[in-house]
Amino acid sequence: PVVISGTEKMSKSKNNGVDPQELINAYGADTARLFMMFAAPPEQSLEWSDSGVEGAHRFLRRLWRTVYEYLKQGEAVKAFAGNQDGLSKELKDLRHKLHATTAKVSDDYGRRQQFNTAIAAVMELLNQYDKTDTGSEQGRAVAQEVLETAVRLLWPIVPHICETLWSELNSAKLWEAGWPTVDEAALVKSEIEVMVQVNGKLRGKITVAADASKADLEAAALATEGAVKFMEGKPAKKIIVVPGRLVNIVV
Repeated sequence: PVVISGTEKMSKSKNNGVDPQELINAYGADTARLFMMFAAPPEQSLEWSDSGVEGAHRFLRRLWRTVYEYLKQGEAVKAFAGNQDGLSKELKDLRHKLHATTAKVSDDYGRRQQFNTAIAAVMELLNQYDKTDTGSEQGRAVAQEVLETAVRLLWPIVPHICETLWSELNSAKLWEAGWPTVDEAALVKSEIEVMVQVNGKLRGKITVAADASKADLEAAALATEGAVKFMEGKPAKKIIVVPGRLVNIVV
């Protein structure tokens, strides 16, 4: 069912229905599909929202602009594949996000059937893409991989715009490309960022090897500028390590 302004369901007897054709005429079928899929999980009522429709349209314009801004910088290249050891940390982080997103969207579409969270995951991927420097030769290959994958992940929901964007990115037919696969190696982070606290208050961050020992984490945290400053020369009474997340120094 569809709810208008969170108060009542659309009803013929109440003559309060929203004509989907008006939405399609104004924004296109892809916007209509994206809004309906993103606004609520399948088992919940769909709350009609003009701002939600406009938000869906803005996202599609952003996707379009992102692809064409990439293409303005040069011709499409072969998408990155293979060993990523030579990539910068920033590009590795982007590929980690990409393949984590692919895994999540595949699960959301298939097992969970939660389309709104799948769309949100692709939005988050594009946020990280926008923050990443992809100007190098390797960066463009990773950018190609990200954009091709984003288009394929959204294809079931917004097929028209995705067909067009894919034709600009790749000479093959979109339906021949198949569903994107997850690169398990990209999901393994070699480095992680850990918060450093002093008496429970955030005082800095450290970047350490993903498999750093407890002793290594403690030593790195104690050496940070923030820890040294706020410990004020006092010895640590206790150091609490939450692996992969934080080090809290108690003085």
